[in-house]
Amino acid sequence: MGTVSIELGALGAAIRFDMATVELATAIEEAGYGTLWLAASPPEDLAMAEHLLDATERLVIATSIVNMWTADAKTVAASYHRIVARHPDRFLLGVGIGHREIDTAYAAPYDTAAAYLDTLSAAGVPQDRTVLAALGPRMLRLARERAAGTVPVMVTPEHTRRAREILGDDRLVLPGLQVLLDTDVDRARATARAGVLTPALHVTNYTNNLRRLGFTDADLTDPGSDRLIDALVLHGDAATIATGVQAHVDAGANHVAVTALGDSPLDTLRAVARGVRQG
Repeated sequence: MGTVSIELGALGAAIRFDMATVELATAIEEAGYGTLWLAASPPEDLAMAEHLLDATERLVIATSIVNMWTADAKTVAASYHRIVARHPDRFLLGVGIGHREIDTAYAAPYDTAAAYLDTLSAAGVPQDRTVLAALGPRMLRLARERAAGTVPVMVTPEHTRRAREILGDDRLVLPGLQVLLDTDVDRARATARAGVLTPALHVTNYTNNLRRLGFTDADLTDPGSDRLIDALVLHGDAATIATGVQAHVDAGANHVAVTALGDSPLDTLRAVARGVRQG
């Protein structure tokens, strides 16, 4: 499944772009990850992606996501061409519309996303090297029609299944998952709420999608239900997390991008990679 011509590997690691370092990228590559996703909103010059590509040998660098409101599409396209001229087949451009609660210019998200993809295409960025952050059915259809696929976050295996149905077999479904290596359930839920869930409960794009997936006001009211946190943040030992990753693969994911929570993200990433290989 999937038309992209880059080998992403089965497992990716997601790190905030402003926390990424050469040492971390090298360690992630050595741990067996195929792709390092630069999370949040990397600047339009994509300099960090180029820096990490220069310092690694095989690792694919991808963005999750370049924010359409803060990164000019023509500048992003020029940055893309600069990078792939030096590192062919090792860079994937993930773009997204952001959130109305954060981006003050936010309006007409579908039309804005379509126009942004048009500009990238007109500037020579190949469709099979671009993925779109998409949650709802309409944006998923846009990802099918105008990109190589989708890179959604804050999603469940059921969303992955629905995305696969909409995108078909020849597009990529690349969900991002939050994971926490902690077998103390109460402590893990508290960590997850502080780090992930509480902000997400105030972002309309996420809560609307979670309602489509069957969560209710009781789940989405602060501080969020245990059912919701357990669905969105995989916690437990490495084998349990690996089982959760596999659930997305079984639902149709081509590749899963892992964000490690807790005090030792790199140790967690290493443990998850071992767990997935052993599983």
